[in-house]
Amino acid sequence: MTSLGRPRAGVASNFWLGNASRRRDQDYLYGPVLERWQEQGLISLHTAFSRQQAQKVYVQQRLREAGAQVWALLQRGAHFYVCGDAASMAGSVEQALLDIISQHQGHDGAAYLDRLRAEKRYQRDVWF
Repeated sequence: MTSLGRPRAGVASNFWLGNASRRRDQDYLYGPVLERWQEQGLISLHTAFSRQQAQKVYVQQRLREAGAQVWALLQRGAHFYVCGDAASMAGSVEQALLDIISQHQGHDGAAYLDRLRAEKRYQRDVWF
């Protein structure tokens, strides 16, 4: 894996990473590396394990919980990448992003998301 660079003291991470897996103990493949990056202040890591506990947790829930942070990053020119299952996860994540945009700009977020797409700041690498 490549380096994300050096953290700057007192500066919050500009890299928000939502990582979804079914179980931490079985398929959280890069967990130790991601957690180390979080400890170093390189990323803001938000995990969701859908089969680890009785109540399922999904990455779109984590996205909504961090809506203000995600919106602030988008306002500063952040890029948004969705990678994973197209059948259920990708659409739910896109809806969560639309909800965040709508909430923070006070109207439908579709035009803003279209602009992100046109600027190549919203990308999807998904499969069925």
